[in-house]
Amino acid sequence: MVLATAFYLPMTLLAPLDEIAASVAIPSMPQRAAPALELPAYGASAIAAIDRPEVLAHAGSEDALPIASITKVITALVVLEAKPLGANEPGPTITFGPADLDYYYTQQAAYGLVWPVANGQQLSQRDVMNVVLLASANNYAQSLALWAYGSEDAFVAAAATWLTTNGLENTTLVEASGIKEANQSTALDLTKLAQLAIESPVVAAIVSTPSTEVSGLGTVNNRNQLLGIDGVDGIKTGTLGDAWACLLFSTDVVIGGETKTFVGAVVGGPDHPTIAAAIRALIEDATAGYTEITLATAGEEFAEYDTPWGDEANAIASATVKRVVWGEDEITVTVDADPVRLTNAGESAGVIHIRVGTESLDVPLEYSDEIDDPGLWWRLTNPHGIF
Repeated sequence: MVLATAFYLPMTLLAPLDEIAASVAIPSMPQRAAPALELPAYGASAIAAIDRPEVLAHAGSEDALPIASITKVITALVVLEAKPLGANEPGPTITFGPADLDYYYTQQAAYGLVWPVANGQQLSQRDVMNVVLLASANNYAQSLALWAYGSEDAFVAAAATWLTTNGLENTTLVEASGIKEANQSTALDLTKLAQLAIESPVVAAIVSTPSTEVSGLGTVNNRNQLLGIDGVDGIKTGTLGDAWACLLFSTDVVIGGETKTFVGAVVGGPDHPTIAAAIRALIEDATAGYTEITLATAGEEFAEYDTPWGDEANAIASATVKRVVWGEDEITVTVDADPVRLTNAGESAGVIHIRVGTESLDVPLEYSDEIDDPGLWWRLTNPHGIF
């Protein structure tokens, strides 16, 4: 009896308790309807959010269509490959000569948009790009390409390489201004181009500028009628004839405290007021397609613990986490709740793994209450809970 007692008492009073497994409760996420975006019935159009791998919606022709002066965005980006420019730098001086005068008269004869030029005229690279992207001067686009690459053929070859490198496989350029209908792209390619444009500090700064002063030329105004409306901060208009209007656009909208950047394009519209109205409606629909949802609330219970000696505790979220979610993005929640013996309130209890679309995030869990030692009497009378 003495030996048994000597063995039993230390083992029951000092031995570790069994681990208590959590009983996990996975919360249900709110049901969300699929977004309905109304896209134009004419030409081709698409809209994308730059934080998503696929476009939000697209419609119209799957074939490449003329992009008119949207061409000038490509021209500017290709020129910056050869002649890099700091965001706030004027860049080197460009001197205009006889070839530039020829561009002026040739474009004028073809009813292209032109700005004055003189033999021996000098402008900074930045000023020339301002005239190209804001005023959309066809002759200045050709002059910029000639200055950067030495010949039109060399520019076209460089543009082809740049398009391939950047995954614009359904886009073709045959000249720098956009006056030729053979300059073509698809709406899907143009969403990629829009993102490349706003990722360029120089191009993004220029296309978001309402107007600027250029020495010798005066005030150069941005031709984008939507600039500054509904958060639109670019990018480029395009026009061919009387019934072929285009716009490559970007806009920032704030939803639930998060800024979402939409980019997109409409090509082949009947006129600019019509496509401007269509793009505003499209931005409104895309904004409405996002919903802010609460994924976890601080103090929310994700698991519970019931001990044989009557102590109870929960594994609760340590923070409130919200996300702006697009449409029917899949949301999955996995709870990793640690087993417990003894603990204090606030100590780590595991983690919640949440996946929203392509984003993954973890939310720490903590114990809501203390789980204390059951005491001498419980230990003596419940050896099965110890070993």
